[in-house]
Amino acid sequence: MSHKNANDLPEGFVYLKEVIPNINIDMRYYGINNFLGVRVDGYEKPVCIISKPAAYALKNAQEELNLFNLALKVFDCYRPQRAVDHFARWAEEHDDIKAKADYYPDLEKKDLIIQGYIAMKSSHSRGSTADLTIIDLDTLEELDMGTQFDFFSPKSWLSDLTISSKQRTNRMLLQQVMTKYGFKPFNQEWWHFTLKDEPYPNDYFDFPVK
Repeated sequence: MSHKNANDLPEGFVYLKEVIPNINIDMRYYGINNFLGVRVDGYEKPVCIISKPAAYALKNAQEELNLFNLALKVFDCYRPQRAVDHFARWAEEHDDIKAKADYYPDLEKKDLIIQGYIAMKSSHSRGSTADLTIIDLDTLEELDMGTQFDFFSPKSWLSDLTISSKQRTNRMLLQQVMTKYGFKPFNQEWWHFTLKDEPYPNDYFDFPVK
């Protein structure tokens, strides 16, 4: 994978905006509105990079949602291994809890790795995983999914029944459209989807997002 394409990305990767020009992108690890409260290592621009097959599968999902005046909003796509390493280092800094109230109010930070919320490897680094939600095209507001993105709690699990019926319906809509176009969900994060036939199932990349 040393070859570069016309975008100066590794061969097989694309910028999602070039495949889906009307995609709404909010790269949360480029800014400070995330569970660390800082920009994450490896995010040099607020752009979504993803494998070509995943990009075209997302395009199909977007086009179906657009028929109903809805659209996808993407929070994270390809994630460099150095970012995953940053997560792991942060998780060991038990005194840094500036984002606790928003992202893990019911957990002690020292338990995030033990309980599996922070891992040493991420499917995002294989290039075919996206974190996303659905927005209303009139208002650009996110549909209510019961929790925000990256909320470390059983409330984010697909099996959670404590959220409202409307919130469960919104989650079901997201699951249905994503699985229809070839993605598999992650049962502990309603926002997380990986292409079933991902092209690099055993590769963990570390080129920067730029």
